[in-house]
Amino acid sequence: MPRKSVPETPVLDDSTPAARPAPLTRAAGVNIVSSSHLVSVRSPELSEFEFGLNTAYNAYSRWVVRCMGAAGVRDLTFLDVLVLHHVNHRGRAKRLADICFVLNVEDTHLVTYSLKKLVGLGLVAGERVGKEATYATTTAGTEACARYREIREQCLTSNFTEGSDENVEIGELARLLRVLTGLYEQAARSATSL
Repeated sequence: MPRKSVPETPVLDDSTPAARPAPLTRAAGVNIVSSSHLVSVRSPELSEFEFGLNTAYNAYSRWVVRCMGAAGVRDLTFLDVLVLHHVNHRGRAKRLADICFVLNVEDTHLVTYSLKKLVGLGLVAGERVGKEATYATTTAGTEACARYREIREQCLTSNFTEGSDENVEIGELARLLRVLTGLYEQAARSATSL
């Protein structure tokens, strides 16, 4: 009796489409949301996005504060850390209005409080230029940002592969977030005028 030949099992590497898991699907009409009363038939996905945005924001906030703590600077809030990093950005002094604008913070007193706190900790120094003050990181502030980067590389970005599809998707998500930011800004202006 002739033996039946068994087809060879192909070896799959990460570049083979079959090696990647199929995208998960879910039942129609099932949205992962935290406020079902806000779900609109026009875009249930928007409610799902908002829930994801809320949880991602909280996780990101926790990460930023804990990473800076691991870098040796404790007792900073999420906004304090963002302000420190932006003041350190490109090694140029920044005005309060520019910091608020870039970080999209409407309440300047929140950023003013962060700056005073960072100045008090010796991480940022203020300088008067005419009627305005500008802020720049001190040596200690620059070193804290460098330590933060090292910890970020070790704990976070080490999970990514350079040039991966995942990075492309993150870039597309960043673009989409900028678009949605504009939509939310316009909606906020519309709601203010009601």
